[in-house]
Amino acid sequence: MKVGLIGLGIMGYRIGANLAKANKLNVVYDRTQEKAESFVKEYKVNRALNPKELAESSDVIITMLADDNAVKSIVEPLIPLMKGKILIDMSTISPTLSISLAKRIESNGGTMFDAPVIGTSIFVEQKKLIVLVGGPKDKFDIVNDIAKETASSVVYMGPNGMGLYAKLVNNLLLGSYVAAIAEAYNFGIRAGLDPQQVINILTTLSSARSPTTELKAPKLLKEDYSTQFATKHMRKDLEIVIKEAQNLKIITPISSLALQLYKMTEALGYSEVDFISIVEVFKKLSPKT
Repeated sequence: MKVGLIGLGIMGYRIGANLAKANKLNVVYDRTQEKAESFVKEYKVNRALNPKELAESSDVIITMLADDNAVKSIVEPLIPLMKGKILIDMSTISPTLSISLAKRIESNGGTMFDAPVIGTSIFVEQKKLIVLVGGPKDKFDIVNDIAKETASSVVYMGPNGMGLYAKLVNNLLLGSYVAAIAEAYNFGIRAGLDPQQVINILTTLSSARSPTTELKAPKLLKEDYSTQFATKHMRKDLEIVIKEAQNLKIITPISSLALQLYKMTEALGYSEVDFISIVEVFKKLSPKT
């Protein structure tokens, strides 16, 4: 079975590396030629010149792309080529769009899975991603066999779209929680606590401590906004949450507020860096005494 990967961003590059090391990757494509060439040189796989070439030479196509528009622009032209093939989309996009694409692929004789991931680039490198899978259960074993090479857990969530809804549950909580961590940190610092004491509360003493505080608190202390998960991606995911919530007629007041805070973070120039940079909103907009 030949596997192709489209998308060599922060996550895709590392996922591809794990698959290549396990001899489960044959060909890659990225619109940035230099990135694709670098990957091919390092991992000795083939490079497709375009998505169509990759699809034609693959039995399983994996996509790891930025957003709805990126997935739609790549996948729609491939639909006529999908007969007998499997598409595993690991991007975090709108479940509504994903379900629509899956139906069109199925009508052309192919199969699509949504398989978004929980975890940052560090988790990819440690092969500790959680992959949440939506799609036909009878072919889940194929997805599991591939995804297990870059994950500690591959979980079947239900039919198409359910993997994405599960991921949005996670990111609704994560985005809101990190905003609260940043607010609490800024509150403690402005009150006069030693920064290390605040970090100790967040990571050790608090009943609300978590793996997220352990990961993000050191970045707060060092003002290290190097990207594990970009602000623009968290903003995008919360926009999807709000859109899907409107369709489902669900109220989402907390994540709606968090979305506005991430938009403010981007307006301050922190779009491309880690989303813990949301702390700068609290720092910069709290009046100096």
